[in-house]
Amino acid sequence: MEKTIILNGSPRAPKSNSKRYAEIFSACHGADVEYYNITRTNHDELRRKIGTCSDVVLVFPLYADALPVGLLNFLKALELEPPAGKPVVSVMINCGFLEYRQNDLAVRMMKFFCKRNGYAFGSVVEIGSGEAILDTPFRFLAKRAIRDFSRSIRNRKYAAFHTTMPLTKRLFILASTLYWSSYGKKYGVTREEMRTMRIEGEKTV
Repeated sequence: MEKTIILNGSPRAPKSNSKRYAEIFSACHGADVEYYNITRTNHDELRRKIGTCSDVVLVFPLYADALPVGLLNFLKALELEPPAGKPVVSVMINCGFLEYRQNDLAVRMMKFFCKRNGYAFGSVVEIGSGEAILDTPFRFLAKRAIRDFSRSIRNRKYAAFHTTMPLTKRLFILASTLYWSSYGKKYGVTREEMRTMRIEGEKTV
């Protein structure tokens, strides 16, 4: 049965940009699509579900040049107890950096997991400036890349895609500084506080 399941591996999946990317994918795909967040407690449920689908799309943000720990734990669970059937695994990854290639290492990690565990690796779309692009006039670039990514999965002609905002590094840094300063102000956090290494809730002695 040709069915696609999207699994959101973001640590803040219900309110994440990854969820927004998944929604764009679902709107483009036009096939039987199911969406689930990866949590600490639903690994067995998701394992059973992906065992009955033809394609699984993992959507997640880049974390410390690698995979989010919640996604890593889910992959470990799949290694210990594989699903009944093994779908083609495709990846939709975004990072806050301007350069989409910052995602390359995480994609290589996913390819290694697939090779080691007997999954076919399908398509990948790498999105740079992923924290901001959907709220800019360049949103169409992300939507176009995801549309092409979706089409490749639907037609089973798997390929690699990428996009980012067409800005110079200087302009991107300026724009991101303004964005985060405004975001911090919204929640009562100053620029100086954002520059410190102090952890939220940390007690001073």
